[in-house]
Amino acid sequence: MAAFLDLADPGFNVTSPAVHQAREQDWYAVTPYGWAVLRYAEGTAVLKDKRFQQGNARWPAQNGVHDGAFAQWWGETLLSLEGPDHLRLRKLLGPAFRSRTIEAMRPQFQALAHELIDRYAGQGRVEFVREFAEPYAARIICLLLGLPDDEWPQVAHWADDLGKSFGVNLLQDLPRIEAALAGLSGYVDEVIADRQRHPRADLVTTLVTAHEHDDTLTRRELSVGLVFLAFAGMETTRNQLGLALQTFLAHPDQWALLAQRPELGGNAVEEVMRVNPTVTWVTREATEDVDLYGLAVPRGGIVQVLSHAVGTDPRAMGAEPGFDITATNRPQHSGFGGGLHFCLGHFVARTDMSVALPLLAARMPGITADGPGEWLPVSGNTGPVRLPLRFDRVAGALTPSRPR
Repeated sequence: MAAFLDLADPGFNVTSPAVHQAREQDWYAVTPYGWAVLRYAEGTAVLKDKRFQQGNARWPAQNGVHDGAFAQWWGETLLSLEGPDHLRLRKLLGPAFRSRTIEAMRPQFQALAHELIDRYAGQGRVEFVREFAEPYAARIICLLLGLPDDEWPQVAHWADDLGKSFGVNLLQDLPRIEAALAGLSGYVDEVIADRQRHPRADLVTTLVTAHEHDDTLTRRELSVGLVFLAFAGMETTRNQLGLALQTFLAHPDQWALLAQRPELGGNAVEEVMRVNPTVTWVTREATEDVDLYGLAVPRGGIVQVLSHAVGTDPRAMGAEPGFDITATNRPQHSGFGGGLHFCLGHFVARTDMSVALPLLAARMPGITADGPGEWLPVSGNTGPVRLPLRFDRVAGALTPSRPR
């Protein structure tokens, strides 16, 4: 009989021994939200299986939220849309996230990372979320969307509260979520109106032009899409950077290696997302009755692919999956989802984190925890709320990799 994992319990940890034990017992477990896939082969197959769709549209209702502004908005985001509407909006938003477009911004990401580290490097201690992860993620989103850099604190505040919609405390956090949605939506609507009057070379102007010259993008879709991009891009990158530092705290040899070999930044991002992803599960919903390796999943049944469990499955990753930023033969992790709903902004996240992590390793050697910090539940989207760190101060303000 399959194990039961209480994913709805804020105290449940999806990386715990209980999950690993359930993975050894069977490839799936039962949860309050449906079934959880625990092994790599089956999880990868589900994400590619065309008999399943995204399944996130039902998340508010699963948490007792059946109507209101948030429920309506959630149902209109890329996470919830399926079929032609989903493909149409991905196609319209896609050009802003092309690899060469983002790669050209790498020097700006590097300069921003150095600017933030400069502010605390001489102190030998930092509250990492407040002083680096949040401003770095939020200012990059402002850069991508063409928003004023000095307005990032307000954008980050709304994005932080709206990000609680990914958590298992959604119902309790609903007032804050809806207030943030109203604030960020109003702000985005003002930006859209400004770009209609004063177009410029940025993503918002590009999408406004698409809306005005092509009726396939409605005004409502434009607003919903920009709000989603602003909060999802900031919240996930901030959380994942914090989780990266948590991972390296447990592997100081890897931190020192990354400082010596900054070209391993890309590998480091993939390894962190394999073993410690902010997106702790990826949801799919059966569009028909499915016989899934002997498990009868009815039409409408929900399946959650547990990212950490499949990413550390010894059947796919080797008997000792460990954490090794030099590894080059790892199977693809599920931190960015899979199939038609593979994360639209994955190249942004991969690039900005692969820039930040080596610079942090070089300028914050010998990191140690400076207290327990404060953490979101390790179920749903997770990450640090506070992450105080100490590190060895490095003499001199500049490092060899710093732009001059």
